[in-house]
Amino acid sequence: MQATPPSTMPLLIPEVQNLELKQGVVVLPVSGTIAQYTDAASDSGCFLAQQLQRSLSEATGSAWNVSRGGRWKANIALLLDSTLPQGSYRLDISTACDVDAAGAQIRLCGSHIADLRDAVQTLRQLIAQYGSAVPCMHIEDSAAYAVRSYSLDVTRGRVPTMQWLHSWIDKLCLYKYNQLQLYVEHSTKIDGLSESWRGSSPLSSQDFIELDQYCAERGIDLVPSISTFGHHYMTLRTHSFRDLGEFPEQADRPFSFIERQEHHTININHPEAFALSCKLIDSYIDEIRSVYFNIGGDETFDLGKGRSREGGQSSDPAHMYAGYVERLCRYVQQHGHQAMLWGDIAVEMPEILDLLPPDVVVLNWLYSPDVTDDKVRLVAASGVRQYVCAAVHCWNSLLPHFDRAWLNISKLAAIGLKYHAEGFMVTDWGDYGHINDPRMSIPAMIYGAQEAWKPGAVDVETVDSRISVLEYGDLTGRVLADMKAAASSVSFAWENAIHLLELDDGRGGVNADVFQAVNAEGATIPIDIHRTPRVGDVRRAYLQSRLPQIAKAAACNGDLHEAQLGIICDTPHVAAVRGAIIQPWLVALDGQCLLNELGYCLAVNAGLIKQSSVADSDSSDASWHVETLPERLETWFESYSQSWKSLSRESELRRIADVVWQLADTIRIQRQEQS
Repeated sequence: MQATPPSTMPLLIPEVQNLELKQGVVVLPVSGTIAQYTDAASDSGCFLAQQLQRSLSEATGSAWNVSRGGRWKANIALLLDSTLPQGSYRLDISTACDVDAAGAQIRLCGSHIADLRDAVQTLRQLIAQYGSAVPCMHIEDSAAYAVRSYSLDVTRGRVPTMQWLHSWIDKLCLYKYNQLQLYVEHSTKIDGLSESWRGSSPLSSQDFIELDQYCAERGIDLVPSISTFGHHYMTLRTHSFRDLGEFPEQADRPFSFIERQEHHTININHPEAFALSCKLIDSYIDEIRSVYFNIGGDETFDLGKGRSREGGQSSDPAHMYAGYVERLCRYVQQHGHQAMLWGDIAVEMPEILDLLPPDVVVLNWLYSPDVTDDKVRLVAASGVRQYVCAAVHCWNSLLPHFDRAWLNISKLAAIGLKYHAEGFMVTDWGDYGHINDPRMSIPAMIYGAQEAWKPGAVDVETVDSRISVLEYGDLTGRVLADMKAAASSVSFAWENAIHLLELDDGRGGVNADVFQAVNAEGATIPIDIHRTPRVGDVRRAYLQSRLPQIAKAAACNGDLHEAQLGIICDTPHVAAVRGAIIQPWLVALDGQCLLNELGYCLAVNAGLIKQSSVADSDSSDASWHVETLPERLETWFESYSQSWKSLSRESELRRIADVVWQLADTIRIQRQEQS
């Protein structure tokens, strides 16, 4: 008697295009064979079959055999079928044996090896859900976007370990991403640039070669994403290269997370500028097999404002930008690669689009949750190739903002499809020291996988429920709601702490550039720094601008504790599994509670909130004691440091330590002044 199919559809991410459940269940043997019907050139080690072999072992404990071709009796067959439409695959699970596939009851067919890879990922997810008793079904599937890319920042403070990068690539593969871009400014060991990369625990050329091979086996195209024009803050602060910057006189100013995002543009009129850009390209171009090379080119804020104006050499910024980018693109093309560049400058000065060389791909990044189609339509109308690029919305913060990420990702995916964008990218940045733990980007990464494959197919509640079950083992489907509740319980964020500290120019005055940048981010500090140049007054005004949110500290901390309890209770009751899932969240939640308390205490010390309010603000938590806050911050940092080192190299962890210690000492000094 045949078993009946399950009453509900399988949980798959991304949602497949067509799935038909059929009568019956295929019960896989304890020891079976996976036959891969592909030529050795397309997958020399039968890696796809081995992926299934490992998934079966993890789900059932079974030890399966792998073979190539049809001479072995097979239970699972992997085939290439040129009659399938390009970019598509088919998966059949049937109780009837397929005589054309060595008797296999599970048959996966792809038009090319890349499509067969996607079929394998679907079966891996089914095995994870059903183990060795898989319901019969027929799937026909293909992706909306041919290129599904993930951009990972490995330069603004955090350089991941190779072990963690491998694990992340495995996860990208499972969710059917097929491109990874590693964004680098200075954190690679390049000959002659040690002043720039020293102290960053840099990646090496061998690391890139290894990662390229690791990605290629998993059907992922590893693309270098290198700053060759802007974002040279660390390089332009060195003694050897400062003269190449638009403002070399700023090289000795104290390090600033905010200025790192603002002042970093090469003086393109300097006679050695292009040679430096080419040296950076040369350092990566032979290490990676991808046809693509991302030259960066974003946020060149200082272009034409500094040294490049001397001697009347500069023209208008649009033509300066287009001329330099054109040279860089031609250089990349001469080496047999297709150039990519970030699109922010080109869409702000659209005449640039007409000046770009043929075949350049513009990475049109648009991160607003309320994103519109204006800039995508603009690039499409110009005829320039483009990817649309959304974001995981994790930067500048201990806790991720998944609601913003979903709105941004889902809206932009639909817009990009409407205007025939070639690819969909999700970006993961680490501004302000990369305080955010990359593991906490997983849900937003999965949002991107879903929307790049089948935009608009499922609502966010459905995706959240599937992520809760498939990624976190939460059968209640609630853990994503707990995570979102935590992110909405921030009264004083990491970025607020950075703003407050860096308003000091290092000499007791106000850093005008930081003041301007903070206001541009929406703080609107109610003060004229030209009339009131004392940093203490400006910091007080900054706290005042944030006061409505700061005053919610106790309530936010109550919500954080509730969210923490939910995450603990909803994750699997298996110690090793639960620990791996909740550890980064527990550290981040504790840190955010301390930041909320810190903002409140700073407002009290500034006379903006009455001291008695602390006791009256529904805070029965015994840990809410100002006198112990500095020590609790420093103790928390030790836990954070251990968490950091579990997946990242030392890199710039010391900069985060400096911030935490400055915050702790600020409270101590204020307490001493008041006593």
